[in-house]
Amino acid sequence: MKKVLVTGKFDLLHPGHIRLLKFAKECGDHLTVAVLSDSSCEEPCRISESHRLEMLNSLECVDQAFISSDDASIIIHKIKPAIVVKGKEFEERNNPELSALQCYGGKLIFGSGEFESNAEQFIRRNSSAKNHFDFKEIKEYISRHRIRQPDIDNTLNTIQKLDVLVIGEVIVDEYVQGTAVGLSQEDPTIVMTPNKTDTFLGGAAITAGHIKAIGARKVNLISVIGEDKASNYVKKYIDNYELDTYLYTDNSRPTPLKTRYRAGTKTLLRVNNVRQHKISLELQADIFNKVENLIPELDIVVFSDFNYGLLPQTLVESITKLCENNNVKIVADSQSSSQVGDISRYKNMDLITPTEREVRVALNNPDDGLVILAQKLAKKSQAKNVVITLAEEGLFIHLPSQDFSKWENDKLPAINKHAVDPAGAGDCFLAASSLALCTGAPIWQACYLGSLAAACQVGSVGNTPLKRITLEKAIEDSFK
Repeated sequence: MKKVLVTGKFDLLHPGHIRLLKFAKECGDHLTVAVLSDSSCEEPCRISESHRLEMLNSLECVDQAFISSDDASIIIHKIKPAIVVKGKEFEERNNPELSALQCYGGKLIFGSGEFESNAEQFIRRNSSAKNHFDFKEIKEYISRHRIRQPDIDNTLNTIQKLDVLVIGEVIVDEYVQGTAVGLSQEDPTIVMTPNKTDTFLGGAAITAGHIKAIGARKVNLISVIGEDKASNYVKKYIDNYELDTYLYTDNSRPTPLKTRYRAGTKTLLRVNNVRQHKISLELQADIFNKVENLIPELDIVVFSDFNYGLLPQTLVESITKLCENNNVKIVADSQSSSQVGDISRYKNMDLITPTEREVRVALNNPDDGLVILAQKLAKKSQAKNVVITLAEEGLFIHLPSQDFSKWENDKLPAINKHAVDPAGAGDCFLAASSLALCTGAPIWQACYLGSLAAACQVGSVGNTPLKRITLEKAIEDSFK
């Protein structure tokens, strides 16, 4: 039997840890994990050694785990594993385990696992759980960060005093709901019969809509649309969101339209009618002049970038400098699920919220684990807070120090375990967490609110503004 050993603190077990351990398990037959004891850790852990051990034992890929105060070299001499696995980020560092392994021919392997995999599936779960909202881990998170319900209530009240500007592409989201009737005999294609079509305002419009619905005093929206049926839909329904809207027309591009074909709760196909070339210099100047006029009354600017050309780098840099000169907070989300984007081009943001794929693309880094990945992005972009969203795995929170020499991490799971439509989770998280951060709330509290908002949002089909009363009910339930 080929034994594999991994050692570490495993404080606040996150998906990056799980992927590393899954990779380690695949390197041999039996995975042993040595968990550093509380007394042997240089810096105090947020989670006690017994709880850390319990979390590791809950993983299907871990065969054995134990608490140890010994150095890795001593542990290696005791159990003589065939392989020791460490994260990819340690490959170019000094690794004392190597000399201990060489004594008997053991190997040291570096790897961080495959980021495309879903780490959640490797956690042993109680299959009888029926509730859609799972507050177990968020209650532990609340306890770790000493979050109190009166503080959350105060944050929600302060949000009502904020003036916000959202800049980004307005998208029309079309849902064609139907019934899958079978497989075509001519070619391997699913055949569906459409039953109804629902249309929603998405993109930067829904981000602004969430911000207004959650309670911001005034929300401005700047965007560019075409001259087509989709633009007529935007003009007809945008007022329902109670925004102060500034829409500029560009005849060279269509209004972004995304059509999803769905059967039951599954999306079969998505068709995007978009263009990605940059808006003209004239339009850029018009947008900057509008931001310049609005800036004296603003508390925060939100870049809701879908990388369809509305936010060229020069415009982003000009608006960022304008915000810095006027002490206006800035947050950014640069989505690139089916298009090319670079979240790291948003410099000096108070918060950035990329997906893991978007971070790896921005850094050209397929190897590093989540912690090192987040730190490299924070350093490159000079972001004050980085939140990496992980779809059904939840999110990873990274708080760097001012000189980027140290950092704190935490994670939050996906609270809604039965998402009906995940399309609006990121927009809703960005809206709620940005507002909370703007009130002066710590990043931990901002992410708590953002996670609850996202959990509420994914419970129904279509991205519509989250009702504040729905969020308040989820907050109340999380503290019970």
